[in-house]
Amino acid sequence: MKLPTSTEWALHCATTLAQLPAEQTVSAAQLAAYYDLPPAYLAKQMQLLVKAGVLTATTGPRGGFRLGRPPARISLLHIVEAVDGTSPPYECREIRQRGLGALSPEECRNTCILAAKMAAAHRAWRDSLAGVSLADILAELPAHAPERTRDKLAGR
Repeated sequence: MKLPTSTEWALHCATTLAQLPAEQTVSAAQLAAYYDLPPAYLAKQMQLLVKAGVLTATTGPRGGFRLGRPPARISLLHIVEAVDGTSPPYECREIRQRGLGALSPEECRNTCILAAKMAAAHRAWRDSLAGVSLADILAELPAHAPERTRDKLAGR
């Protein structure tokens, strides 16, 4: 499965925001500059995170984005689904019932074994992402990372 580039952006931006004091906001322009990303497109991804409740947004001169809830309550799955949706990547179209090799309807009463295995793999992937929170990610960052992030975003 290949996820869009916007997934990487959302994961990194949420992790960046998780390194800041809870009350601090960062604009999409600041995050875009921090990662050298196109500001307008990043802003759209950030709005998807707001819509999903991962982030909150404020307007005005001190406006920007911050986490919508504590890092321990934001899983990687929340972030991925906010920008990529919840649809499974594999859709069985029952081609086993078509063409020269078509199976009879009686032979296709059970779910296609390939569809079942792909669904199980997707569930495992989702469960794995759901089991990792931003707090878990923060715990694995180098000790100096949050201070460096705060300094860079402050222009120091």
